[in-house]
Amino acid sequence: MLKAEIRKQALKERLSLSDEDYNRLCNQLLNQFKTLDFDKIKTLHIFLPIIEKREPNTFALIEWLQQNYPQIKIIVPRADFETSLLTNHEYIDFDDLKKNLYNILEPQKGNVHNGEIDMVIIPLLAFDKRGYRVGYGKGFYDRFLQNVNAQKIGLSLSPATDKIDDVHENDIRLDFCLTPTEIIAF
Repeated sequence: MLKAEIRKQALKERLSLSDEDYNRLCNQLLNQFKTLDFDKIKTLHIFLPIIEKREPNTFALIEWLQQNYPQIKIIVPRADFETSLLTNHEYIDFDDLKKNLYNILEPQKGNVHNGEIDMVIIPLLAFDKRGYRVGYGKGFYDRFLQNVNAQKIGLSLSPATDKIDDVHENDIRLDFCLTPTEIIAF
């Protein structure tokens, strides 16, 4: 199946989730997240969810990390839609976040982080059994991940699709994907 078709179908399925189902899936995803090995992680990049699009609630993951691994520096992205590039900023707290023109929460005062990153938690609409993902189609994370030597972990509320037929040479494969029921290694 082609990315555009997968994107449309995945978004439709996600938006059709009831509040109860969405919250249950996010809690199950958190339980999978808790089983990851964070002992050697010093800096973790994590996306902030667009709740209206039923993206996985990463605030629960951030809260759990802050309580259980306070030594891990959490960084979150800001998107520059003119260049399609991400910058990384230290996560301060929810009160430091403001929605941009695309309804995406972004840090306002967090210091820019240009150093090493050990783990990246990546948004996606869908992924396939080979570890390729479908995002919203702007390529932000593929550009960002080209220069990052970190564990690449996707978060998905749905199981893998068989195959994305139009994978591009610049598409970056995930190392793992967390779903509510399993962690898949690629």
